[in-house]
Amino acid sequence: MANIPPTPPISVELRQRLERFLLVLRAERLASPHTLRAYRHDLCEFFEFLHRVHPGVTLSDCSRLILRDFLAHLRQRPLRRSTIVRKAAALRSFLKYAVREGYLSKNPWLGLPLPKQERRIPVVLSEQETRTLVEQPRRDATHLAHRDQALLELLYSSGLRVHELVQLNSGDVDLWEGVVRIFGKGRKERLVPMGEPAIQALRRSLSDRGIRGGERAVPLFVNRWGRRLSERGARNVVGRWVERAALTKRVSPHTLRHSFATHLLDRGCDLRSVQEMLGHQSLATTQLYTHVTTERLRRIYHQAHPRA
Repeated sequence: MANIPPTPPISVELRQRLERFLLVLRAERLASPHTLRAYRHDLCEFFEFLHRVHPGVTLSDCSRLILRDFLAHLRQRPLRRSTIVRKAAALRSFLKYAVREGYLSKNPWLGLPLPKQERRIPVVLSEQETRTLVEQPRRDATHLAHRDQALLELLYSSGLRVHELVQLNSGDVDLWEGVVRIFGKGRKERLVPMGEPAIQALRRSLSDRGIRGGERAVPLFVNRWGRRLSERGARNVVGRWVERAALTKRVSPHTLRHSFATHLLDRGCDLRSVQEMLGHQSLATTQLYTHVTTERLRRIYHQAHPRA
């Protein structure tokens, strides 16, 4: 989503309706800037498709047949399934909004299902690989290494998304109670425990900056210039230490989130608790990690059982 190309030109009327729709998304659904930017491009892409492939057809003339044509157009392109699902969801939401606002008399999407989301088993680090990674910065006694260790420990300790991590302020972590307050998708708040290694690493990192903790407006993680660490900066931190740890797997901040969930389930944590800690709306999303655990158990079984 970070490399979305410029949007194609559309009419002034459609542009105004689109911008009003995005304002509603931000106000009513608390949509993130990433979602708004992606939806803007997705909808402009549909409007351009309508103009190019079905010239003379306006939004009010849009039919289910045209929507199917657009979905087929998306499937013919080298796009990820998740990208196609997002584009379809953006269009469906806009059409529903257009009916509500009186731009359309009826919704042509009614009865048309969304493309199915692809369920890929995520890459997960073993417990030993995770330990090797998160303890790697201990070898450098610098303020940046202290920050990096706190960042890695917190990502794995609490299963944060990278955008949740960089939004944290000092006041969002309670180092005495050992919990972190997270504002996830839709600005929904949740409290997640932190492990002792993460607590100690955060204390050391904050102490380096002369911060005792609890300051509401002070970013928890900053770059070398003292400004809030960006998502790209956090990914670069993870990538740098993955390289130092000589891990062969492709590891991103989200890999630590996957590992967090899988290791909890491996050690007997119930699915509902993992769902709450991850901030998933649907239990079905969390159940994806049970497949990871099952695959691991099956592999161990075939390696160890004499009649496997």
